[in-house]
Amino acid sequence: MITLFKGFLVLLVAIPYSILALVSIPLDRSGKTYHMCARQWSKFILWIFGVRVSVKGLEHIGKGSVIYASNHASWFDIPAAVAGIPDDIRIMLKRELTYVPIWGWALRYGPYIAVDRTSPKDALRSLDKAAEQIRSGASVLLFVEGTRTRDGKLQAFKRGAFVLALKSGVPVVPVTINHSFRILPKGSLKIRPTDIEIIIDRPIETSAFAGRDGEAALMKEVRSTIERNLVEPGGLEV
Repeated sequence: MITLFKGFLVLLVAIPYSILALVSIPLDRSGKTYHMCARQWSKFILWIFGVRVSVKGLEHIGKGSVIYASNHASWFDIPAAVAGIPDDIRIMLKRELTYVPIWGWALRYGPYIAVDRTSPKDALRSLDKAAEQIRSGASVLLFVEGTRTRDGKLQAFKRGAFVLALKSGVPVVPVTINHSFRILPKGSLKIRPTDIEIIIDRPIETSAFAGRDGEAALMKEVRSTIERNLVEPGGLEV
């Protein structure tokens, strides 16, 4: 009952933040106000469920646009990354989230990038939109596995982040999110408050990579970095 009540509060608080985010879209074309609303709501979600976030590697965040390439183990990865990474970020997220009333509308019309994972053409258009956001000065966050892991282990990576990296020419920053799998694994409704650790690694310059071979080599380097920093849950019952 406590979890349901907290969930209701999160949805209730989402309404004014979503309305404010929607209003900000025509008033602030940069998207910074929109992202500020997302950060505040994310902090509220983490606070009400008793989840603390620590961030290592803040020295690797510079002034220019980058692509953050992260693993994905839990729904809580999104608020943790939004609240924990002090950068003007645009998230690439699944289109299904935009169907939620009010909150989803803010996602649909805002600067975050919705992706229809069933349509290759739509996915390409989403990458073009992400490239536009990068040219405007923002950074983009992608969960490179495409969907949440079911066992806490790192899954195969999708090409999108690396196609975008070579297309836009900006550095890729590997991001490792640890311990979030324990909070809310995929397929589970039980929330277990756990501290999340985010590790931001050094940016990888993309100028030396080109073509499909370059995408594969860049993907391999990012995966190696995340694997090195990842702490797998091991034996968690969901």
